[in-house]
Amino acid sequence: MASTTISMELRLGFNPHPPTNFNLFLSIKTPNILFLKKVNKSQRLYNCTSVSSSGQQLQELVVDGGGGGGKGYFGNLVKEHGWQVRRMVEKDDEMRSVANIQAEAFYEPVFFFNDVFFQFFQAEVLSGLLYRLRNSPSDRYACLVAEMTTSDSEENQQLVGVVDATVFRDASVLQHLSGADEYLYVSGIAVLRSFRRKKVASVLLKSCEKLARFWGYKYLVLRAYEDDLGARTLYTNAGYKVVSSDPIWTSSLIGRRRRVLMIKQCNLT
Repeated sequence: MASTTISMELRLGFNPHPPTNFNLFLSIKTPNILFLKKVNKSQRLYNCTSVSSSGQQLQELVVDGGGGGGKGYFGNLVKEHGWQVRRMVEKDDEMRSVANIQAEAFYEPVFFFNDVFFQFFQAEVLSGLLYRLRNSPSDRYACLVAEMTTSDSEENQQLVGVVDATVFRDASVLQHLSGADEYLYVSGIAVLRSFRRKKVASVLLKSCEKLARFWGYKYLVLRAYEDDLGARTLYTNAGYKVVSSDPIWTSSLIGRRRRVLMIKQCNLT
C-alpha cells in the first residue's frame, strides 16, 4: 500500500511567506538550552461555550495566557476513532515529542551522516515551535496534539500526531475568501509512521475546524503539494477545495514542487 506524504510548512512567527528550507547551520541551538527554557506564566481559568455545526454545545475549559498549564487547556476538541485531540502542553517532554513527530514526518534522509543531520533538523523544528509559542497570542496560534482516548496512565500517554493552527491575513489568500479579513491556516500536520492510516490525520483536521469555530473564523486554509495525491485526497475528503496553485515558473525555474491552495468554509451558526 502506497504511503501518504502530507505537506508541511514550518512557520516562524506570522510571516506568510517563509523560506521553503531551513538553514541548518545558521540557527542551530544546543538542545539542552532549548529544552530548559520553560514557560511559566500565571493562568486564569474561564468557562466558555462554543456551538458545533450539529447544534450541540461544546464546553471548553480555556486558560488565559500563552502556556498550556495542563490537559484541561482547550479540553479535548475532538474524540473519534479511538483518538482525542487537545492543545499541546508547554512542557519540555511534550514539546520534544511534537518536534520528533514533525521531524520524523518531514525529514529527507541523506546518504552520509544521516543521524547527525536528523538531530539538526529536529533541533530546528523545536526552535521554530518555541519561537511560535513565545511570539504568538494564545488566541492566534495553537499546536494541537493527538493521543489515544484510553491509556493506563496519563503520564505515559503517547502523542501520535500533531498539527499547527495559526491565524493569518495574507492578501493573496484573502482574495479567495468572501467577506473575511483573517483565516485559520492549517500546517505541519504529521502522524507517527506506526499510526498512519488509522484516522489520526482526519481527527486532527476535524479539531482544526472545531478550533476555527471556537475562535470565530469562517475559513480554514492549507496548502498541499500538487503531485501528492494521498494528502490531497485526505484534505478533499475533509471538505477542502482547491482554489489556486503556485505559478508554473516555481517548478520549472527554481525546481520547487508546485503546491495547491485549498480552502474549507465553516458554518459558524
